Amino acid sequence: MIKLENDTSNFSPNSKVWIYQSNRHLNDEEVETIKTELSTFAHSWVSHSNALKAVGLVFFNRFLILMVDESIAGASGCSIDKSVHFMKTLEAKYNLVLFDRMNVAYVAGKEIRTAHKNELIALYAKGDINDDTRIFNNLANTKDQLENGWVIPLAKSWVKQMI
Repeated sequence: MIKLENDTSNFSPNSKVWIYQSNRHLNDEEVETIKTELSTFAHSWVSHSNALKAVGLVFFNRFLILMVDESIAGASGCSIDKSVHFMKTLEAKYNLVLFDRMNVAYVAGKEIRTAHKNELIALYAKGDINDDTRIFNNLANTKDQLENGWVIPLAKSWVKQMI
């Protein structure tokens, strides 16, 4: 179970989330700056002139997350496009890769590592990772799924189908 920050305690469990995984570990200075930029974006994010109840989060110096409580106002196609553009801006500014869904993050001891699909296959074949390896399920798309099903065993994830 993932403990979310207090500023999400009044968000519905069905709040929509978008998880962007960085290809690299962000240093603490980058995290603080990105948190500020995410907060600024979230507070100004609108859908059809309606302010969205939104928040931007950073987890484990690697994951950037946007959350919208759609019980207040739903994110429209245009507002989602704005968020993608914003994330692409962060990607360029910090020299990150945030949109490669074939990069998978997993827990190795006390650190989080990433591997591309082909690397995962090799790691699995060598026994460096296995069905019990905890991976980040970035397909989680609600607050509840983020809190309760984001970090799961490889065997219970979509990644298992690739290996």
